[in-house]
Amino acid sequence: MSELFIGPDGQPRCAWCAADDLYIAYHDHEWGFPVDDDFRLFEKICLESFQSGLSWRTILIKREHFRKAFHHFDFNRVAQFTEKDVERLLQDEGIVRHRGKIEATINNAKRAVEMVEKEGSLATFFWRYEPEDSPGPQTVSTTEESKQLSKDLKKLGWKFVGPTTAYAFMQAMGLVNDHYHGCFIREKVIEARKNFKRP
Repeated sequence: MSELFIGPDGQPRCAWCAADDLYIAYHDHEWGFPVDDDFRLFEKICLESFQSGLSWRTILIKREHFRKAFHHFDFNRVAQFTEKDVERLLQDEGIVRHRGKIEATINNAKRAVEMVEKEGSLATFFWRYEPEDSPGPQTVSTTEESKQLSKDLKKLGWKFVGPTTAYAFMQAMGLVNDHYHGCFIREKVIEARKNFKRP
């Protein structure tokens, strides 16, 4: 099946992670497993924005540097960033130097602080968009839920959060299980989602 590839350990995996060992590690240990940690949720939605127009591999390679540059995506700290920080980050070769995306991350940190004040946590807000049904693994790039999430975030003042970015975020953070049938991680994600306590 072209949907799957056999990894170096003999296990079948989603074909997209065949390109790189970084992808394999990300696929096996992160992608699709449910997350309720606010800083990880914020990190992911920011990195998805930075990834727009680039490969996810580029972001994975730079991820540790992104974490250092943005205080491990502690939105309370990033919300305090000033124009001086924007200029500093634009000189930082370890990240994607895109003014609009850097400014959006700072803006979104401020919106995240507001969201926690209102909702109690980012997780409480994001997990409302978990769909009841999945369209089938890796068959779509947006769903009604991702379109609604994007629309609602934009209403709250978030930036660089289109419906495709929102769906990639949902796939990665476990709101859907988009591992292909036959991928050996799919069953692990099913089990993790079953045991996951929704916020």
